[in-house]
Amino acid sequence: MSPRSQAEQLSFFEEADQAAKPLLTDTSSTFQDNLALPIHRWFRYSAGFSAAWVRQVIEQEKVRGCKQVLDPFAGSGTVPLEAELAAVRGLGVEAHPFVARIARAKLEWRSPVSDFKEFALRVLEHASVHRVEEGKYPKLMEQCFPRGTLLRLYSLRTALSELADSSPAAELSWLMLVSILRQCSPVGTAQWQYVLPSKKKVKVVDPFRAFEEKMLQMAQDMTVRQSLPGGPKAKIFHEDARKCSSVPFGWAQLVITSPPYANNFDYADATRLEMTFIGEINSWGDLQNSVRKYLVRSCSQHVAPISGQTKEIIEDPVLLPIRSELADVCARLEEEREHHGGKKTYHTMVAAYFSDMARVWTALRRVTAGGGRVCFVVGDSAPYGIYVPVDRWFGDLALAAGFRTYRFEKTRDRNVKWKNRKHRVPLHEGRLWVEG
Repeated sequence: MSPRSQAEQLSFFEEADQAAKPLLTDTSSTFQDNLALPIHRWFRYSAGFSAAWVRQVIEQEKVRGCKQVLDPFAGSGTVPLEAELAAVRGLGVEAHPFVARIARAKLEWRSPVSDFKEFALRVLEHASVHRVEEGKYPKLMEQCFPRGTLLRLYSLRTALSELADSSPAAELSWLMLVSILRQCSPVGTAQWQYVLPSKKKVKVVDPFRAFEEKMLQMAQDMTVRQSLPGGPKAKIFHEDARKCSSVPFGWAQLVITSPPYANNFDYADATRLEMTFIGEINSWGDLQNSVRKYLVRSCSQHVAPISGQTKEIIEDPVLLPIRSELADVCARLEEEREHHGGKKTYHTMVAAYFSDMARVWTALRRVTAGGGRVCFVVGDSAPYGIYVPVDRWFGDLALAAGFRTYRFEKTRDRNVKWKNRKHRVPLHEGRLWVEG
């Protein structure tokens, strides 16, 4: 590295240190704090990070002249919503069709509160008067809800379908309906990856009551948010982060995101209950064609059909900066899987994951302005106990894509409580700061 490059990198690191100091909070990488925030709390998605931390980063970057913020893994809309609140332009890219719709619906908070309440009450009245007849429901729904609850939920769904128009009020009512599903179920339907029909809950809410209570909460949040200053309405593009096709060249002055972690979490399965209810899928297998094939390959379910192509994936030219280390890790994973009953295809998953993420970095280089900054909230991984240095490999791929410098800032340790853990490799989580 030349003396000038070293000086530039040192200067960037010093600035990043100063910017990061007030942001060090244990919850910045989780959605937990958002559950008390207007609009953010409308739908709890299993992947997310702190809206308050996002807002701090945006406000600090505004001092440097930042006016345009991008999240290529927008999820349920945390970054675009905070961009609006900070009065900057916000764009989000989300490949999961259901989650992208959630984010878009949240951005309708500007709609007249009276119109929203009037439409929602019409849906509730229609569902109360015109109950659907008992019929055959998808197996997952029957596992999660008693018959009486199913009749009420499907009465609401039918009412919404019959009354729906293209208005923001209709879309907000759709969001309201899908957001109450889990609290109406007496079985294990917590907002994380798996539905557990054999697990029972104590607190269960009637669908009609839950619908009305959610309406009141959302109306209150809209009233509060509309009383505050803000910027232009953000946009959500339902498309692939590996391309960011709709984002203009050099548009983003700041990128804040948290990509899927390489930890075998099936993001497609996280919303299977809701997608089954609204009729977008009929079974777990439908997720492959409806959702999974559009996402970054971060779980073994994504790569099962190509498990014999690991070596070809590693030879992908975009992986050249990390190929040697990646090949070694994948070889060890392939060997280790023979000692485990499930024989998970982690070796293929890791190779495909970094192939996909290399393309994300290439896309981000195209859409990020010169001198722009990128912040990835990331965590490392250790499938079968074999360590994968995710943040460092991301940094190397970012440099290969054309960015100038990177720095990792650890915020917390992970996997340090060994009880019931599958391995004892210490992991961490933090922020990868990249400058273009």
